[in-house]
Amino acid sequence: MTPTDRNAEQSQAAGKAQVLSIVVPTYREAENLPELLDRLGKLRAEKQLDLEVLIMDDNSRDGSEETVAALGLDWVRLVVRTENRGLSPAVIDGFNLAAGNTVLVMDADLSHPPEKIPEMLAALDGGADFVIGSRYVPGASTAENWGLFRWVNSKIATLLARPFTRVSDPMSGFFAFRRSLLDTAAPFNAVGYKIGLEVIVKGGCRRCAEVPIHFDQRHHGESKLSLREQLLYLRHLRRLAMFKYGHWVHFSQFALVGLLGTFVNLAVITLFDGMGLPLKISAAAAIFIAMVFNFFLNRYVTFSDAQPGRLWRQLTAFIAACSVGAAVNYTVVLSAAWMWPLFNEHPQFAAVLGIMAGLTFNYLASRHLVFKK
Repeated sequence: MTPTDRNAEQSQAAGKAQVLSIVVPTYREAENLPELLDRLGKLRAEKQLDLEVLIMDDNSRDGSEETVAALGLDWVRLVVRTENRGLSPAVIDGFNLAAGNTVLVMDADLSHPPEKIPEMLAALDGGADFVIGSRYVPGASTAENWGLFRWVNSKIATLLARPFTRVSDPMSGFFAFRRSLLDTAAPFNAVGYKIGLEVIVKGGCRRCAEVPIHFDQRHHGESKLSLREQLLYLRHLRRLAMFKYGHWVHFSQFALVGLLGTFVNLAVITLFDGMGLPLKISAAAAIFIAMVFNFFLNRYVTFSDAQPGRLWRQLTAFIAACSVGAAVNYTVVLSAAWMWPLFNEHPQFAAVLGIMAGLTFNYLASRHLVFKK
């Protein structure tokens, strides 16, 4: 690259850096949009911000289109989404459309104060690569009528996010970052309503800053928080754990399923023994039922990201793999006892080695043969 080309590129980047793209996901927020855009307009004029507002609407059909059109603001664009609707997909689509060098996300319900945006931008200028409008740092507050349920729900969700980040409010929907982060981040595939945590984890954000805000009660309309959204959040956390910790997450889930299967085995053999069935029959039935139990949990939980296959074919392959794993377990126990006298004197230690060897074999066979990606 010649010095002239480099100077031109730097000039272009500098010009683009002055543009702020505000992404606002909406669903039936028509009543809140005029006040939100009025406050953003005042901020734009007072701080001389060069900004665009992208309202990503999930086909509300509540008058949002007409409301925005009537305001006639050339720096506001409403995008009606009819496919793959949801808060996180809406925000991700907004990322793709953003023209500015800085991207900021906020809710439309007026719970997030636009007046705090300059402080958030200043934190980015100060070296942060991700800035949160936070409810839980010194100087922050929430509306008095926010409600105990929402407070407890937020705290529990924050606690569940601890394996991924140490920020005080990773659940905040009010955050900002440089658009260049999207060029190096892993592909986003968030579900549910908490896209900020996805950006922190997959964007590799290490310097996170938190600006205290007053989190207000929504002014109009109804909250979109539901049991379904909370279940989607758990699914989102599982995806992030798979992204960050890879095979260890699969293996730990596989081991937990195996532990649950052990309890099923013991329950069945106890039941059949109480019915007076011979041990050979009850033991064989218990093993088979536990294997089937493990198969379905692994199919729909541990390896839910695998390619769908024929049920009976996968079940047969799983039982075969576990049978070989049992043989591996047995062989390791006997080999350990033969090679090391200590294990012969204390067979429990040999049994633990055998269990780990069998578990590892069963996991690898299930991951790469039964439940292929």
